[in-house]
Amino acid sequence: MSEYVAAARAWLAQDPDATTREELASLIERVEDGDAEAAADLEDRFATRLAFGTAGLRGTLGAGSNRMNRVLVAQAAAGFAAYLREKQPDGTPTVVVGYDGRRNSDVFARDSVEIFAGAGLRAILLPRMLPTPVLAFAVRHLGADAGVMVTASHNPPDDNGYKVYLGGADDGAQIVSPADAEIAAHIQRVADAGDVTVLPRSVGFENAPEALVEAYVAATAAVAPAPACADGLRWVYTAMHGVGWETVSRVLTEAGYPAPTVVEAQIHPDGRFPTVAFPNPEEPGAMDLAFETARSADAELVIANDPDADRLAVAIPDPEVEGGWRRLTGNEIGLLLGWRAARTASGGSLACSLVSSPGLQAVAEHYGLDFHATLTGFKWISRAPGIVYGFEEALGYLVNPETVRDKDGISAAVAFLGLATAARAEGRTVADLLQEFRDTFGAFASDQISVRVTDLSEIGAIMASLRAQPPSAVGEVAVSRIDDLLQGVDGLPPGDVLRIWLEDGSRLIIRPSGTEPKLKLYLDVRGSSAKKARRRLEALRAGAEELLATVR
Repeated sequence: MSEYVAAARAWLAQDPDATTREELASLIERVEDGDAEAAADLEDRFATRLAFGTAGLRGTLGAGSNRMNRVLVAQAAAGFAAYLREKQPDGTPTVVVGYDGRRNSDVFARDSVEIFAGAGLRAILLPRMLPTPVLAFAVRHLGADAGVMVTASHNPPDDNGYKVYLGGADDGAQIVSPADAEIAAHIQRVADAGDVTVLPRSVGFENAPEALVEAYVAATAAVAPAPACADGLRWVYTAMHGVGWETVSRVLTEAGYPAPTVVEAQIHPDGRFPTVAFPNPEEPGAMDLAFETARSADAELVIANDPDADRLAVAIPDPEVEGGWRRLTGNEIGLLLGWRAARTASGGSLACSLVSSPGLQAVAEHYGLDFHATLTGFKWISRAPGIVYGFEEALGYLVNPETVRDKDGISAAVAFLGLATAARAEGRTVADLLQEFRDTFGAFASDQISVRVTDLSEIGAIMASLRAQPPSAVGEVAVSRIDDLLQGVDGLPPGDVLRIWLEDGSRLIIRPSGTEPKLKLYLDVRGSSAKKARRRLEALRAGAEELLATVR
């Protein structure tokens, strides 16, 4: 334990944050008084450090190398600056920084731009808290070499993160290997040096002009300008306590859509997320206030963004569901938006993550477009050759790749409003569009089983067990083939994913979450009708749950 106390004291000496200094000093004192619980806490904070990977950094706020805090962010910024300088030894790299409304996001962003400027980079700070898609847009719009967004997206309230983009040949997309390992090595060198207080800082950074936000608003409104028939649309919007509404409202005005009824309790940024257990539209109960508002407003549609507005959720009236409202799955939204893109594309490709619905491939083939299935994450989807549209089932959609090379819940919302209003003009609903899709391409049905754990080693043990003893059947359906993506399949980079194909054409995919302590199982079936697809999906889910229980 003495090594962790020594590490904590060294950390304390360089921590500029009064709150985390007090937190850590108190913890050290309790450890020295023999408090076993405090000792375990200290070990958890200092036995390792938050790993920097293709998702950047993401973790719980607090003192220590295994937490998100100002020391860790300073190390990350200095390491990233060194990486950028290494790539441009004779130039002045440009990096743009954005932040959302989470606790300390503004502080982490300010620390970053000061360290970037102190390292001799041209550092640009977005004018205020803004959605992640605005930062992704800014990297391309400004021709920057890199971007950093301080956000933990839809994670729990006590989390924050550091999301990294690269310009140039990477075209404003999130980092992938080997850049992640190279940046991580630079960060480690800074951490090993042991004192972030000596890092040069400068207030000589730039503040991005309001014109940049205006450019994003104009480009996003142009995705689907409102038709005349949009007048009278009754709909509800929630920002889920995030930063989406200010930008969304400006886009709606520019595009000409009627203003929604907003969920007042969730419309303004609040890093405490007081009305939701998890600020993620996918989580049970997260959209309850939106549904309550929709019932009061007699709405036709509900649209939600997650806290940094890079994801989109949609709900529609459904009398067969308790409460009368049903949230569409990410696959349902993704297939409708993919169909929209395919109808107007003159060429190019549709892309989705390999855990998303195979229905997108059917759309691509129908319209003579190329199709690409990628590893999960928009760092891969956005790099699909010739992409005109991409999505992943976790409520992420890329509808304007020439403008933003990342998922964008605001442009996706505009695109979906365009679909809904066009259908409305014909006396049809979103539910009618879903039926037309099934009539045209077949009935694709998907489901997901998500297992949250407190010990990440449990996920590794489950994956290892499945590899050691692969199932011969899932439920009553025999397994026809298992793809282990750790070995590299279909030209994809290696990934910790098992893809299980069943003899009836169904598919089960198992993978750890990349951003949360969860194991995820993805279920996909296809039937000749919605009813038959539902029955097949129910059977697959029962079999998957039985398999999971056996392995655990």
